[in-house]
Amino acid sequence: MQNINEYNKINSNQITYKTEELLEVANNRYKITVQIAHRAKRRKYEDIDIVDDPLVKPIIRAILEMVDEITQPEIISD
Repeated sequence: MQNINEYNKINSNQITYKTEELLEVANNRYKITVQIAHRAKRRKYEDIDIVDDPLVKPIIRAILEMVDEITQPEIISD
């Protein structure tokens, strides 16, 4: 999994590109949207003791993580 500091370097154009990349591989846009929302909600409450970077909101982090998992399947097989 990517380091959170790497996410800090991502600008809004890259986030948009990654979101489109995720939606392209999704069979169902509604389902992927719900999955992202659930992951973001879990992350928000799991990381409650960690000071969140205001630039990397839980929803953005969830999108980036899901794109990484789809484009780099080796990170979840470890």
